[in-house]
Amino acid sequence: MTSVITGDIIGSRQQTSKHWVEDLKKILSLFGEMPSQWEIYRGDEFQIEIKNPEDALWSAILIKAHLKAIKLDARMSIGFGSKTHHAEKISESNGTAFIHSGELFGTLKKQKVTLAMRTGDDAIDEKMNLMIQLALTFMDSWLAQPAEFVVAAIQNPTLSQEELGQKLGINQAAVSRRQKRAQFDLIMQLDRYFRKQIKQLTTS
Repeated sequence: MTSVITGDIIGSRQQTSKHWVEDLKKILSLFGEMPSQWEIYRGDEFQIEIKNPEDALWSAILIKAHLKAIKLDARMSIGFGSKTHHAEKISESNGTAFIHSGELFGTLKKQKVTLAMRTGDDAIDEKMNLMIQLALTFMDSWLAQPAEFVVAAIQNPTLSQEELGQKLGINQAAVSRRQKRAQFDLIMQLDRYFRKQIKQLTTS
C-alpha cells in the first residue's frame, strides 16, 4: 500500500511573482527525487508519492504550512491503495492510490475543500474527511507566523519550545502563542488518530 498526494496552487494565476514555483520545488524536494517521487506539471499542479501511507496526512499539512508561510495555499487530495505500474515519472505511474487521488482531486473545487482523502473504505473516509474539514476551519486561515511554527515543529519533532524559538529567532512565549494560534495540539491529535486508522487498513 502506498499513498499519493495530488495538488494545485490556489490562485496561481493571480501571482505576480514566479518565485513560488521555485519555492514549491524546494518544498517537494523534501519528499525524495524528481520525477520518480514528485513532479510539477501544467505549471501549478503537482503529484507526490508518500511511500509510508501513515505519513501522508502529516506530509500534506507540512506542504500546506510551507505554502501558508509564503502566503500561498494548495488544494490537495490524498489517495491510498496499490501501485501497480512503476514508471520513471510519477505522473505516468498507476494503481488504485493514483486513481483514488486523481478522482478525488477532480471533485475538490466543487466541494469547496482544500484537503480530502480517499482510501476506498467508506467508513474510514467519511470519518477522516469530516475531521479534516473541521481542522481546515483554522488551517485554511493560518497566517505566515503560525504556519512557520508548524513547519518548524513538524520538521523538528524532538525540539522543545525553547529550541524551536532559537530556530525561529523568537522567545519561548512567542513560540507558545504561535503554537496556540496554529491549533497545533489538535493537529497532532488528528494525525495520531489518522495513523491508527491507516494502520488498521494496512494490517486488515
